Amino acid sequence: MTKQQLKEILDRVPGWPQDRQEELAEIALAIEAGMKGEYHATPEELEAIDEGLKGEAASEEEVERTFATFRRS
Repeated sequence: MTKQQLKEILDRVPGWPQDRQEELAEIALAIEAGMKGEYHATPEELEAIDEGLKGEAASEEEVERTFATFRRS
């Protein structure tokens, strides 16, 4: 993709629905953070992590049973 093509796409972004603009911004920030070697989770990601930590951890048997469904025979 050329710089001109990228500029043309970015010029159209303000006409996109708000949720899609936010999605693009999150993706761009993640790409940029990856280039710096650091990542900052979004508030939504942090909320999902917190929710996950509230739950119970799977037992070894549950984990093994789950992995077994993906293993080839």
